[in-house]
Order: sequence, then structure tokens, then C-alpha cells
Amino acid sequence: MTSASGDPERHGGAVTAVGDILLALLEHAGDGETLPELLCQDAQRHLPVTQVGLCVMNDAGAIELSVGSDERAQELESLQFALGEGPCMDAFRSGGPALYPDLHARGAERWPAYAAAVHELGVGAAFSFPLTVGSISLGVLDLFNDQPANLSEGELSQALTYVDAAVLILLHLQAIGSSDPLAGLGTAAEPLEEAFHGHAEIHQATGMVAVQASVSLTSALVLLRAHAYGTGRSLADVAREVLLGELDFR
Repeated sequence: MTSASGDPERHGGAVTAVGDILLALLEHAGDGETLPELLCQDAQRHLPVTQVGLCVMNDAGAIELSVGSDERAQELESLQFALGEGPCMDAFRSGGPALYPDLHARGAERWPAYAAAVHELGVGAAFSFPLTVGSISLGVLDLFNDQPANLSEGELSQALTYVDAAVLILLHLQAIGSSDPLAGLGTAAEPLEEAFHGHAEIHQATGMVAVQASVSLTSALVLLRAHAYGTGRSLADVAREVLLGELDFR
């Protein structure tokens, strides 16, 4: 049986850096925290930052859902929503990263209200990365640091790996709530909010199938759905078979 251990040797080298992250998160799906929350916590542990937040945004650039590595991260995301300004908004609107290694030097002029608020909270740096699929914008991944500091080339590369993982998670959660994984991504609050919770066995099985078949999470979920349809069983039953080692997609 292929387990969701994230061990590259056991998966014949098929596990990439993004795959390592996803498999580690999927092992904990259903532990009481959502996949986006787990991703934020994992990024906070492995990147030189103090808080990490993730926002799902609509076409108008408004935050519809947000999670964070902790309560402070959630507060920083809520501030951007309440004030309508900040690096998250810039990244979403421009479609490119908004990197501010010294918020005190540059933020006050660009976002007077937000910069003043985060200064009071002791935030010195912010790095925001848009979560996009082609021309479709899903949201933003935000990294915050207490002290002004830049990201090295290696740290930036690692941050972009978490960006890729976040995009796959959002696509996966959308696919759980809809037969079309790209349907309504611009206004996906309700399906995503439902998918943020539960479906632990399906999340875990999807990660295992992605490794077994060397495909993306979205494609792995399509394989699970197709097998369920072809055998006349529920998606949950097929996922359980994968977890028990009774079904392998290699």
C-alpha cells in the first residue's frame, strides 16, 4: 500500500516539494483544522516568518474567506478586509507578488490606515502572493514578519512552493463541492466554506492517488470520481478502499 507519508523513496521519487507539503497536510485532514489552516501553520513553521494567512477573494477583490496560522494572522487578514487596503489587495489586483520587507519605510505612504494598524500590532514586513490558475484569480497567500527583513532567493523559492500548494488545495476543495473544479471560482465562498470542513477520508485518498498515478490533486479526484461512478459506489467508499490499500491507481 502507498501511504501518505511524504517519503520520496517510498514513492519512487514521484513526490515533489509541493507533493511533500500536500501529503503532510492530508495526513492531518479531519483533525479539527481545515486544509488551508494546516497549510498556513506548516508555512509558518518552515519559512522565516511569524504569521501566515490565506484569503479567498471574489472578482471585485473583496475577501470572502480567510484563515491564518494563528489568531494574530487572522486579525491581520481581517484588517485588510475591513480597511480595503494592504499588500494582499495589491497582489490580487496586480496578479504579481507584493513584497514589502520594511512596512514602516514603504507602507505608510501606500496604505496609511493599514500601515498604522499593523505598526501597532508589531508587524515589520509583509509578502503577498496571488493564487492564480491562468487568468483566474483565487485569492492570496500572505506572509508576515515581526521585524523588517527580506526573503532570500531560497526562501522566496520555498514560499512559492507553498503558493503552488495553496492553489492545488483550493482547486481540490472546489472540486469536492462541485463536479466542475473551475466552476464559480470567482465567487466560490459557499462551496469552499463547506469543503474546508470534513471529507477527511476523501482528502487523504486523493493525496495518495495523486502520488500513485503521478497526477495533480484535481486529476486524482477525477480518477476517484470516475471509479466510483463506474463501480456504482459512493466516493467515500472508494476513498476508504484506497486508504485500506484495497485499491491502487498505479
